[in-house]
Amino acid sequence: MVFSPAHEGSATHDVTNQPPPLAPYDASEDVALLEGLRREGAGWAEDDVRRIGRLAGSAEAQEWAELANRHEPELRTHDRYGHRVDEVEFHPSWHHLMRAAVTEGLAGSPWADDRSGAHVARTAGGLAWGHTDAGHGCPTSMTYAAVPALRQQPDLAKVYEPLLTSREYEPGLRVPTDKRGLLAGMGMTEKQGGSDVRTNSTAATPTSEPGVYTLRGHKWFTSAPMCDVFLVLAQAPEGLSCFLVPRVLPDGSRNTFRIQRLKDKLGNRSNASSEPEFDGTLAWLVGPEGRGVKTIIEMVNCTRLDCVMMSATLMRKTLVEAGHHARHRSAFGARLADQPLMRNVLADLALESEAATTLTLRLAGAADRAVRGDAGEQAFRRIATAVGKYWVTKRGPAFTAEALECLGGNGYVEDSGMPRHYREAPLLSIWEGSGNVNALDVLRALTREPGTAQALFDELALARGADHRLDAAVSRLKGLLSSGSEAGARRLVEQMALTLQASLLIRHAPSAVADAFCATRLGGDWGYAFGTLPDSADVGAILGRALPGSG
Repeated sequence: MVFSPAHEGSATHDVTNQPPPLAPYDASEDVALLEGLRREGAGWAEDDVRRIGRLAGSAEAQEWAELANRHEPELRTHDRYGHRVDEVEFHPSWHHLMRAAVTEGLAGSPWADDRSGAHVARTAGGLAWGHTDAGHGCPTSMTYAAVPALRQQPDLAKVYEPLLTSREYEPGLRVPTDKRGLLAGMGMTEKQGGSDVRTNSTAATPTSEPGVYTLRGHKWFTSAPMCDVFLVLAQAPEGLSCFLVPRVLPDGSRNTFRIQRLKDKLGNRSNASSEPEFDGTLAWLVGPEGRGVKTIIEMVNCTRLDCVMMSATLMRKTLVEAGHHARHRSAFGARLADQPLMRNVLADLALESEAATTLTLRLAGAADRAVRGDAGEQAFRRIATAVGKYWVTKRGPAFTAEALECLGGNGYVEDSGMPRHYREAPLLSIWEGSGNVNALDVLRALTREPGTAQALFDELALARGADHRLDAAVSRLKGLLSSGSEAGARRLVEQMALTLQASLLIRHAPSAVADAFCATRLGGDWGYAFGTLPDSADVGAILGRALPGSG
């Protein structure tokens, strides 16, 4: 048989009807993000946020994210000679991500920036940079959150704060004060208690040196063990207290920080989470003895804000992926992006994403103004951050699953990146307190800090009369508040979140967005899954705002 040369080595088929790679793209190309940045007082940072967004969406940074998750961190308990080292080795891509994040001010640097809006600028940068990898957001978040807690001990803050607020990324375990920049971690939970940190059994014993203790115990979930210093809770003679634990002591010797194992987690695989053991571990008291929870409360506010931010980022990232696929994929004779049902799904996701982003930036604005002494914003931040943490992180998994489904079978394949995002989504609801913990925290704030409820209703009142569905929802919320039922805490917090998001969209988003959100989330004209917007929704306007080219 004679074969024509034209057929030699030819493929069995041509690849058609597949989208091109998304990267490079601009992760900051988000109208809701940029409008919120300006509105919350950080318009001066727009060029920086746009630069971060272009870098995040570059092919190079997207590859860093993929490689950092494919080549997971590895624990080395001993060196070749048998000496205990307790080090975790990371792929170079992890260090590329970390260096970019720290250099761009996404760790502790806002605390050293006197400009109004500095904390908003950091959050907006995180909303863009988070399009890469979520795992390395853990050490940057903890470093950011450690600074206000450390300020409870001025002598320690004087030494460590300039290094924690530095934009220098310097990996490796060395004497902290010999480095140009530091990262901070946290050691709070223990296996017998989890979020109930008051049951911690790690013991802190005073030494002859004032303020210096030795710790003995075991922590259950301590992420980023290669950080330079850790804030740790332990039981001192006067009760649960906060301590600063350096990995390397001032004399250059290693502090006892025995890593028993790394957690084998569902997601967040690029980040190492560990179980460290303390045994004669030197620690410095932060804040008064017996006031450990009070000392770290500001830190919790910061990390909860970052959970909201990272969930909103994950929503936006997966929406962009779904929209890109729909614009380039055809089925049954038309582009997916032109088919009414797919447009309904994408528009519904776009509403959820914009509501999450808008709330995130409002919370960041409250945080920025609170640290500058605004009492009203302090009260609003106290309750709204817990509300946002509960609701936005709860919406993340369902949102990500729907966005994945927009890609069909392609989205179920690891190469698409969507499975990684899907596995990441539940973490943010668990980290810094599960849904129940946050819902109960809202009840606690309402009971112990009555000004928080007034601060929330003052915020909602700014949109009073603009939409009858919001007005009715606020009335229902007041009715729920009167019961104060612990069993009904989730229902209450959900109503708080939806009314707050609706009020923000009414004030700041186009009418097509605000009307569709109120009709569905407050007015009941909605199904039980994404993609059930009513026919009255202006899908074209919603998509044109969220996904230019899809309107």
